[in-house]
Amino acid sequence: MEPNRPELTEFFNSILQAMNDATRKLVEETVASGGSLVISINGEVKKVPAKDLLTKVYEHKSTLL
Repeated sequence: MEPNRPELTEFFNSILQAMNDATRKLVEETVASGGSLVISINGEVKKVPAKDLLTKVYEHKSTLL
């Protein structure tokens, strides 16, 4: 990214925020249905209960990304 293009920084930040919002919504909806999500942790694919992701990721951080 070019440092003299603040509009690009703002644009990319808005994209990241939208992705984060969508991911959180997915996790919350999956929690509501009692489901799990498949994620990759350091290249290892794991099936994780969505409620665990919600408590471990979102209670300690404001974003997943």
